[in-house]
Amino acid sequence: MQTLTIVVLQSDPTIAQTIAGVLSDHFHSVHVARSVRELRSAVPRFRAGAAILDMEASGLSEVEGLHREFPQLAIVCTHRVADEEMWASALNAGASDMCPASDTLGIVRSAMRNAERVA
Repeated sequence: MQTLTIVVLQSDPTIAQTIAGVLSDHFHSVHVARSVRELRSAVPRFRAGAAILDMEASGLSEVEGLHREFPQLAIVCTHRVADEEMWASALNAGASDMCPASDTLGIVRSAMRNAERVA
């Protein structure tokens, strides 16, 4: 189990809880935020190593802002219909990766891989 803390923000509370449940099997602590503002305050409070950020709950400007404010934070973006163009845009904005929101295993793998890189 990773000793890192993860913060999750998803536009759909059911998906947020599903992702948090899967992540909690692999990480020390997982917190679900209900807004970008709450996520932004949770990162330093919980010393999060990664954020799972739904692009429908935020935008590329939020990814850029989080990356600037927390350069060591691994940001794994999600979207229900993620495609290559969206993936490239997210990475250019500072995200570590982008996964379909339904791919919980991919999200876990990406969070583990990218959080290890910045730890």
